[in-house]
Amino acid sequence: MGYRGIHHLGFAVDDLDEAVATYERLFGAEVEDRATGEGLAGANVLVGGGRIELLAAEDADTPIGRFLASRGPGLHHVAYQVGDVDSVLAQLRERGLRLIDEAPRTGIRGSRVAFLHPAASGGVLTEIVQPAEGH
Repeated sequence: MGYRGIHHLGFAVDDLDEAVATYERLFGAEVEDRATGEGLAGANVLVGGGRIELLAAEDADTPIGRFLASRGPGLHHVAYQVGDVDSVLAQLRERGLRLIDEAPRTGIRGSRVAFLHPAASGGVLTEIVQPAEGH
């Protein structure tokens, strides 16, 4: 299917600046980038060879806001990198998996992303990521 490995782990956090500082202090993380949009603020931090996406809600009526209200801070999703998100989505659809996104949307750093419903993957929200060229 063209999976290239885990792209990042996404964590919902109450306070983005505090979470970034904690990852820097505890794990020597380096901020790769920060972004805002769609009612959230996010930061990608690099820890060794891995990427962690920290997400805070700017509005309670957003997916991250609702997640935090119902579950509190913690693991939000696992993202897998692919070479062609359109073909992977088509294959997943053919297999009858429940999708949140029927078509890719634009993610952080111009990536193309789509989410699978947690019911499709053992209760874990799954993101499929096709990074923008150069990322």
